[in-house]
Amino acid sequence: HHRRHRIEKETMGLPDVIPQSKLFGNPEKSQPTISPDGKRFAYLANSEKGVLNIFVQVVGEDTAKQVTNDTHRGIRFYEWANNNRHILYKQDADGDENWHVYGVDLETEVVRDLTPFQGIRADALFIDNKFPNKALVGLNIRDRSVFDMYSLDIITGALLENTVNPGDVAQWICDSNLEIRGAVATVPEDGSKLLRTRPDPSSAWKEVARWPHDEESSFHAFSNDGEGIYVETSMGHGKSDASDTTRLILLSASDGTELRLLHHDTRCDIDDVVISDIDHTIEAVIVDYDKPEWVILEDRIREDHQELLKLGDGKLNIVSRSHDEDKWMVSLMPDDSSPKFYLYTRSTKTAQLLFLARPELEKFTLTKMTSHLIPTTDGETLVGFLTLPPGVDSSSLPLVLLVHGGPWARDRWGWNPQAQWLSNRGYACLMVNFRASTGYGKRWLHLGDAKWGDTMQQDLTDAVDWAVKQGYADKDRVAIMGGSYGGYAALAGLAFTPSLYCCAVDIVGPAHLRTLLQSTPSYWKPLKKMLALRVGNVEEDDDLNRKCSPYYHADKMVKPLLIAQGANDPRVKKAESDQMVSAMHKIGTKVEYVLYTDEGHGFARPPNRIDFYFRAEHFLAAHAGGRVGPAEPDQVEGNSAQLLDPAS
Repeated sequence: HHRRHRIEKETMGLPDVIPQSKLFGNPEKSQPTISPDGKRFAYLANSEKGVLNIFVQVVGEDTAKQVTNDTHRGIRFYEWANNNRHILYKQDADGDENWHVYGVDLETEVVRDLTPFQGIRADALFIDNKFPNKALVGLNIRDRSVFDMYSLDIITGALLENTVNPGDVAQWICDSNLEIRGAVATVPEDGSKLLRTRPDPSSAWKEVARWPHDEESSFHAFSNDGEGIYVETSMGHGKSDASDTTRLILLSASDGTELRLLHHDTRCDIDDVVISDIDHTIEAVIVDYDKPEWVILEDRIREDHQELLKLGDGKLNIVSRSHDEDKWMVSLMPDDSSPKFYLYTRSTKTAQLLFLARPELEKFTLTKMTSHLIPTTDGETLVGFLTLPPGVDSSSLPLVLLVHGGPWARDRWGWNPQAQWLSNRGYACLMVNFRASTGYGKRWLHLGDAKWGDTMQQDLTDAVDWAVKQGYADKDRVAIMGGSYGGYAALAGLAFTPSLYCCAVDIVGPAHLRTLLQSTPSYWKPLKKMLALRVGNVEEDDDLNRKCSPYYHADKMVKPLLIAQGANDPRVKKAESDQMVSAMHKIGTKVEYVLYTDEGHGFARPPNRIDFYFRAEHFLAAHAGGRVGPAEPDQVEGNSAQLLDPAS
């Protein structure tokens, strides 16, 4: 009675409950891209069956035409071919991540599978406006563990072998003539990364640069003249000193020396770049310490950027541009309202609002996300993001620590449906970039090497302690929740800090690190040594594996646990969740275990997503004391959830 009274008192000032479907259902419209000639644009929207498909609309007209007919999973990734006649999209089967490339002919209305090989995955896809009917696509037909590059005729569907993978290449780099002239390979002995280049496809490959395991590199594109490659690097390359955070440089394609420094921020790594397709020049750099910031490198877009800043506060992104770069498709992602999409015309410096992704959210109260610097017990500082419930006193709240996946990824300020959902239900939502997160330099990234369940977990504990000390959180009502690595962290939270969390939600998280690494997809072969160095050598070191795998600590995991798993997950296999549930069942701990039979590493279909968040909401309310939203039976119809009996 007292608990119910307290919850009612705490949630009295909260705004209207936002139904799950408004946050986790498909957007009304999303991901618009402009056609190369600037005359039409495409976007994703629901078919009559409620499945995301591609629609095409003439600029300036009001009606759109659905051009694909995906009936189950929904299309999420697509782009225009450069001939203005075809659209290319990727689709897998029920989350197995074996992507196929499909081509949509807008004139004949024929959709065809351009890579129709069962069990094969289409990886990189390169197109260039000088070759309107051609693409290059990576396929693992010859050898399941690596991707060779094939030349694809978009009109006829003909595939011809273009570049053979020698067995160690993890990434190919294309020049401005749509030729493969760069190859990023991994060294299985020590986990280092090397760059090979060639002056043309008939020449031999030559190694021009090498990065040890603990140095950072990522590769963008060749310069227009083909003499250099734009690279983010933490190494010196002959001109500058090595650095903790990555520098954006032009690296010589012939000898690997630094030709030019474009940008460096000592606080954080390079986050993103804006490259012109006309002359392959980097026009702007985005850095993101605790909020995205643009750095303009080419004056020709400075005025355009100033115009776009007038659209409002939020993460700004150029989604696509027409060939002449007069028409830009721009997204704005505020932290406290629906993502918005604009058509910007450069010649007139005008931006036209095309649509909101989730217009129905406009009638609800969303809330701001704030960034914070959080101290750790060993003297480090991590960047965290806090979203508080609107309309109520922000002290002694129930808290959900929402842990990001990867773990070599990061949380960001901005639009986050999970944070809005939790704050709307009365929780403080805290997200932190614990050590091993990307974006904050190589030292912070590698401080997490072989520290799963150790200092990486301690960072999460320190973040909770900070939220309690600051007065935001009630220490008895702290839940931990996450997907992938975040799911592991939720399990590890119960296993290694059993008194800290009142409950945990694990979405597709690994429980046993040795079996996780033993069962990775075959095409992860080039990454195996990197995984062993970053996770730790758990395949051979029995003590380390037992120390950091929650599976071996089930006896300590006494708090309530909800596990959600996709049956076809190729990364974290169903066996991971099975092992954890059966270990806890053996010692008599109750686990709620839900399996989605047509999903993989995360939940793509709205009925499954909404079903899961509804279960999570009731679970969190029962154990941490937030409120619940309305049931939406029509929105979860057709979901594939199976509640599994731990005894089985």
